[in-house]
Amino acid sequence: MYYLKTESSFDAAHFLAGYEGKCRNLHGHRWRVIVEIKGDALSNVEQTRGMLVDFSDIKNALKKECDLLDHSLIYEKGSLKEKTLEAMREENFNLNEVPFRPTAENFSKYFYEKLREKGFEVHRTEVYETPNNCAAYEEI
Repeated sequence: MYYLKTESSFDAAHFLAGYEGKCRNLHGHRWRVIVEIKGDALSNVEQTRGMLVDFSDIKNALKKECDLLDHSLIYEKGSLKEKTLEAMREENFNLNEVPFRPTAENFSKYFYEKLREKGFEVHRTEVYETPNNCAAYEEI
């Protein structure tokens, strides 16, 4: 089995609704995302001969997903009052609503699924919320 890894990052704010602690408040992170893909055969196509995939393909796919979240407020659907959202939209803030609590654990599955949808055979994703705290997702 062959494995390739690439990584990207984005800066974004979030908060954890219903959490009793510091993370219930709006705060930001430099999120670091690592994707590992796998495959048992290398390409025979001339351009990519001897490669699992072209690194630029997986790198660009991950970067596009990260860029969508970069410099935004990521919030869980239903966690903010409509009046709050209206005021933020009036200020032209970059808002990203997600259907899950925006934790590193949920983001690890989110990126796994996004890159699978793009046709990559994803083995594992890791999302670092801080340099020392990482969550990972892989299917068995």
